[in-house]
Amino acid sequence: MLQEDVRKHLNTCILPFWKSMLDPEYGGYYGLLDFDLHLDKQAVKGCILNSRILWFFSNVYLTAHDSSALPYADHAFEFLKTYCLDQTNGGIYWSMTYDGQVDDPTKHTYNQAFAIYALSSYYDATGRQEALDTAMDLFQIIETKCRLGDGYGESYTADFIPNLNDKLSENNVIADKTMNTLLHICEAYTELYRVSENPAVRERLLWVTEEFYRSVYNPDLHRLEVFFDAEMNSIIDLHSFGHDIEATWLIDRALDMLKDQELSEKLSAMLLDITETIYHCAYQNHSVMAESENGVVLTTRIWWVQCEAIIGFYNAYQKTGDIRYEQAAEDIWQYITTYFIDPRPHSEWFSQLDADGQPFNRLPIVEPWKCPYHNGRMCLEIMRRTRTKQEVLH
Repeated sequence: MLQEDVRKHLNTCILPFWKSMLDPEYGGYYGLLDFDLHLDKQAVKGCILNSRILWFFSNVYLTAHDSSALPYADHAFEFLKTYCLDQTNGGIYWSMTYDGQVDDPTKHTYNQAFAIYALSSYYDATGRQEALDTAMDLFQIIETKCRLGDGYGESYTADFIPNLNDKLSENNVIADKTMNTLLHICEAYTELYRVSENPAVRERLLWVTEEFYRSVYNPDLHRLEVFFDAEMNSIIDLHSFGHDIEATWLIDRALDMLKDQELSEKLSAMLLDITETIYHCAYQNHSVMAESENGVVLTTRIWWVQCEAIIGFYNAYQKTGDIRYEQAAEDIWQYITTYFIDPRPHSEWFSQLDADGQPFNRLPIVEPWKCPYHNGRMCLEIMRRTRTKQEVLH
C-alpha cells in the first residue's frame, strides 16, 4: 500500500538521513555530500536549503506527529534568523558560508517565498510568534521591494536594486519573470494565509492564483509557459513537465484555502487539462521525463519531478476518481524504489537518472537545491491524503 510504503521510507531513510546532516558546531545543516558520500563540512550553506529543511521538520511534526523532529526544526530556525536574515536591509540572503558569513548577498524573490513557506509551517508547529512575524515581514518585503508591474521581479542586490536573474534563468535565456517564482509565491502565500488568515495575504494570493490562468497558462498548448519578459510575454518554447504537474496540486491547495467558488470553477478545467497533458506526453516507462524544448524531449529523470508527479496524479485521482491517476502515482513510486533510492548505507536518493534508470552524471546527494523538500513532502502528502480518505470511508 502506497501510504505504508512512503511512511516506512520517511521513517527509515529520509528522516534519519537529514537528521544526520545537522551541523552542531556552526548551525544549520551541512551543504554538500558528494556522489561518493564524502561530506564537505565547509561547503556553502544555501538559504533555500535551510528553509526547505525547516519546512520539512516542521511538517514531519505536523503531519506524522513525530515530536523528535521539533529540535531539528528549532535548529534550522535559529540558523535562519541568526544568519540568513539581513538585519539591515531585510530579506533572506541567497547563501552563507559554512560558519554563517554572507556568501552570496543576492535577495531573490524565490528565496523570500521559501522562507515564508517554512516560517509559516514552523509557527503552526510551535506557536512561536516570532516565526509568524518574520514571515509577515518577508511578505511585506516581497510586496514592496520585489514587485515588477502588477507581478513580481526576480533577483535583487542586498539593498533590493534589480540585477540579472541568472539564478532562475536556464535554457540560454535570462527572464524578467518566471513561472517558477510565481508558483512558489503562490505556495508560500497559501501557507501564510492558512496560519494567519491575514486579508492582505488573501488579496495577493487571489491575484497570484488568477495570474496563472490569465498570463501563464497556454490553452492552445495545454501547458504553463516558463520564462517571460517584464510584460509576461513568453520568451522560449519550453514545456517543464515537473513544474506543470507540481503546479496542478499547489494551485489546488491555494483554491482550497481561498474558498472562492467562482475562481475554483474557472481554474479546475485548466488544472485537469495540464494534468492530462503530462499523463499523455511525459509519463513514460513508469516515470515522468524532465522537459521539452522546441519540441525536443529531455528524457532525463529528475528526482523531484517524480515526487511532484506522484502528488499531482494522486491529487487528480482525488478530484476526479479516475483510477488511471492513482495507478500512475503507485507506478512512479515503484520506479523510485527501484532506481532513485540509493542502496548504499548513509545515503538518500540519486539526483538524476538516464532513460535506462542509471545515475549518469555523479551529481551530489546533498547540495543547495537537493534536500528533503520534494521527497519528504511527497511522503507527507500521501500520508495526509490517504489518512483523510480512510477517515472519510470510516
